[in-house]
Amino acid sequence: MLINIYNDRLCDWRISRPGRIEVVCGSMFSGKTEELIRRMKRAKFAKQRVEIFKPAMDVRYSAEDVVSHDQNSIPSTPIDTSSSILLLASNIDVVGIDEAQFLDQGLIDVCNQLANKGIRVIVAGLDMDFQGKPFGPIPGLCAIADEVVKVHAICVKCGALAYISHRLVDNDKRVLLGEKQTYEPLCRECYQRALQEEQ
Repeated sequence: MLINIYNDRLCDWRISRPGRIEVVCGSMFSGKTEELIRRMKRAKFAKQRVEIFKPAMDVRYSAEDVVSHDQNSIPSTPIDTSSSILLLASNIDVVGIDEAQFLDQGLIDVCNQLANKGIRVIVAGLDMDFQGKPFGPIPGLCAIADEVVKVHAICVKCGALAYISHRLVDNDKRVLLGEKQTYEPLCRECYQRALQEEQ
């Protein structure tokens, strides 16, 4: 009897579930992917149907899994375009998207469509590039999101909250995959000082 009541409530939740968009953004090494993984694992624990996507170009730790800098991981589906998410997210309760700054601007409309269908969408990504400019679809997603969480790394120079991912190598390409050898988190003051030293 109790099992039947539980199953009925679960079915009622899936019929009337509220869709929403949650954005977790910030600089590199701030824990964005870690937070995405945490939220997705909680959803799985709650018996919700989940699917995680990441840009196919991001193969730093794994070609298939979403992996945080702390080596926590969760299986994912690599995609080349945001439209693929709509094709692959049928019968899903929660959709996670990592490194969303590398996806196209169509991701904003895709996330809206999913949320309007009653799907919870959790997006993680850089809100600024290495020059401090808004990055990819993240700013637009922040504008339409139900919840925006900005997480912070620690400035490696002074210990304050980091503001930006400072690039350590001489390369002007906007998209350059890398780790601690390529980027460092800096606060605004230390970033301005680093720019002056590089001139």
